[in-house]
Amino acid sequence: MSAPSSVLAAREKVVAALLAARNAQGHWTGELSSSALSTATAVCALAVVARHSAEPRCELTPLIDAGLNWLATHQNPDGGWGDTDRSFSNLSTTALVWAAFGVVPGEGRRATVEAAENWLRARTPLDPEPLAKALAARYGKDRTFSVPILTMCAIAGRLGPDETAWRHVPQLPFELAALPARWFGAMRLPVVSYALPALIAIGQVRHYFRPTRNPLACWLRDAAQAATLRILARIQPPNGGFLEATPLTAFVTMSLAAMGLSGHPVVTRGVDFLARSARPDGSWAIDTNLATWLTTLAVNALGADLPPADTQPIRDWLLGQQYRAVHPYTNAAPGGWAWTDLVGGVPDADDTAGALVALRRLGPPDAATRQAAANGAQWLVDLQNGDGGIPTFCKGWGALPFDRSSPDITAHALRAWAEWLDAFPPALLRRVERAIVRALGFLARNQRPDGAWIPLWFGHQESANDENPLYGTTRVLVALRDLAARGRWPQAEPLATAAEHWIVTNQNPDGGWSGAPGAASSLEETALALEALPTAASAQKGIAWLTARVEAGEWREASPIGFYFARLWYYERLYPAIFAAAALRTVTSSP
Repeated sequence: MSAPSSVLAAREKVVAALLAARNAQGHWTGELSSSALSTATAVCALAVVARHSAEPRCELTPLIDAGLNWLATHQNPDGGWGDTDRSFSNLSTTALVWAAFGVVPGEGRRATVEAAENWLRARTPLDPEPLAKALAARYGKDRTFSVPILTMCAIAGRLGPDETAWRHVPQLPFELAALPARWFGAMRLPVVSYALPALIAIGQVRHYFRPTRNPLACWLRDAAQAATLRILARIQPPNGGFLEATPLTAFVTMSLAAMGLSGHPVVTRGVDFLARSARPDGSWAIDTNLATWLTTLAVNALGADLPPADTQPIRDWLLGQQYRAVHPYTNAAPGGWAWTDLVGGVPDADDTAGALVALRRLGPPDAATRQAAANGAQWLVDLQNGDGGIPTFCKGWGALPFDRSSPDITAHALRAWAEWLDAFPPALLRRVERAIVRALGFLARNQRPDGAWIPLWFGHQESANDENPLYGTTRVLVALRDLAARGRWPQAEPLATAAEHWIVTNQNPDGGWSGAPGAASSLEETALALEALPTAASAQKGIAWLTARVEAGEWREASPIGFYFARLWYYERLYPAIFAAAALRTVTSSP
């Protein structure tokens, strides 16, 4: 049956908008949401640098003032702040903004600060000890973000005077960074693999203000300070931005500056990055851009709707983003892709898989593309954990977020391998086939009894534990369908059947879908469900819901469903167009 004209018109409108969103080079850059969390950390870092610099830093004052003004303007009605201007208030972000206002006090902001303190007091006493415990409890064993938050609060004077404040900040073992990087996974560090800059800088500032009483440990840390600072300087990207992330760069910068190292090259480069990253309205985003990730998503969403004349430039650009040397930061092997085209990115599994799928969709592969695909597929195989799943950055680092295997990233790797099965040399093909079997075993063991999977990188703020089973389940189901199309791996069939049942039974009465039970339908989540179930009986109501949103012009409003590191929320301007394009192409192309 041919698709109704209204659906085809919606597809045409969404595709036109997505194609128009390309940059001058022909690929997609997107625009991440402004972030109260990022803005607070950037303001604090710049203010601490200005305070501790030998010479006046008058050029930083306008950035600091503009950031504080943006924060005051974007305070939620309840007195707190969420990670984005569409996020619910949360303890971490509200505490960080409160700390930022403590670094740069001003009578004109008293009402803003009092409202924030009232919000915090309703959830925890503002005395240092209970506040510190509440912040630590939010993240459990993972100290990747709890310790930086406490560090900023201590620097800002929100945990009391220096002589007592730092006892509320756990000591990170920064001295371990001086050991060979290949040992890190076995040492079970209290932070995730990509947080080495925070481990060094925050560990050092805590040791500076409150050295351990153990003479041997104190001596070791004193002896390791210079060496680990050299490591920090070596792994800092040339533009100063660690991971292109404002919070991580700000935490490193403020920590060194608080120790009196405002003139250190790491601080100088960090300040330059923060100054360049400030937006005209005074805010900062969580990261610079997701250009590679968005481009691969857009290519995969458009399919044949991407003009043939545009495929070669995009393919050349994507090939140019593949890492061809060991990464100096994570020691990742050559062959992977990062989320961004900027120097602060590091290769990861999700973006490597996305690039491989996109390259297959960009026309018949030439020799260079086949070699790049083989290298990328090999990179993913080598990253596979012992449980059969795929982690984000590093193999075998343990159970902390972004190091453990996750269903959404594992599913993305399955799609990438499936796309290139007919192009692999025999030895690699055998390895990939074994990796697929192991990955399916991981997915079988991690499917919930109701048929759903919980993803790592996307969530829903109205869901328990911020989980978004809709995203995870649809991503895995699409991958299982890709495998089924090859007529192999029958063990995937029962997994897919249970997943389909979960998606169908969790459709909202209005025809759309959400990531949380009872929550309002969203454009992104409805589109994801339709891409996974294009021919199901329930899809017709979903198609009508999505088409109506496009016809009414209500489809461009992005939802805060994205997670960055440490469960920090973001939304991306292009997600609605990308997800809608993928869904409408799928439903209008299905028999």
